[in-house]
Amino acid sequence: MNSNKYRKIYQELSGKILNEEFKQGDQLPSENLLVKKYGVSRETVRKALSLLQTNGFIQKLKGKGSVVIYSQSMNFPVSQLISFEEIKRSLNMDYNTVVEAFEVVEAGDYPKVQEALKVTANTELFRVVRSRRTHDKVNIIDCDFFIKEMMPALSKEIASHSIYQYIEQRLGLNISYSNKAITFEPMSDYELELFQEATPPYAAVVRSVVYLSNATPFQYNESKHRASEFKFVDFSRRITDKTKA
Repeated sequence: MNSNKYRKIYQELSGKILNEEFKQGDQLPSENLLVKKYGVSRETVRKALSLLQTNGFIQKLKGKGSVVIYSQSMNFPVSQLISFEEIKRSLNMDYNTVVEAFEVVEAGDYPKVQEALKVTANTELFRVVRSRRTHDKVNIIDCDFFIKEMMPALSKEIASHSIYQYIEQRLGLNISYSNKAITFEPMSDYELELFQEATPPYAAVVRSVVYLSNATPFQYNESKHRASEFKFVDFSRRITDKTKA
């Protein structure tokens, strides 16, 4: 059996759920119908459905089949290590990115960043500030610090598209994991100027340190979201001895 078959089924069905062809509360076609449609074994279909359930798209209910439980309130899955461009493409979001600042700074000028990235005070960092806009309205401000020595060719042009794509595809580095913390904080004068109208004038702030597969930290990120409009919802599934069996 081609091990990729169930992943292709998963990708097609998850795409239809993300595009709301199947909405929350809808039933997916039965296993029998999926077997006929894709020309695969029942085992392959069940593997695809199990992956959909694991990732929070569906719940398999006895006597009812597979019911969609995903909702668009999960637009910004904080627990996942995923770039903004990847989220935008997967959810077909109408956003564009504007690079507000691109400069080289010394780590010592940003003590928290220096400590998080475990570098010396005179280490050069790229400081990149990007606003995420929809219909000219700023909803997200990302401030990132990258170690310059690790990616000397990083540019404003690359930052306007996808820095992760540059890191993974052009540099051949493996982005592996991150540590994140979420707080709600008053906006600074600079942030209020970018966000313009903000009621209340608070931002949901996600701070993260991102590591390569060799456990080297390479990025410090502060992602500030308009608190009145964004929900950070994570999908969790309880693991018990019964579900492990």
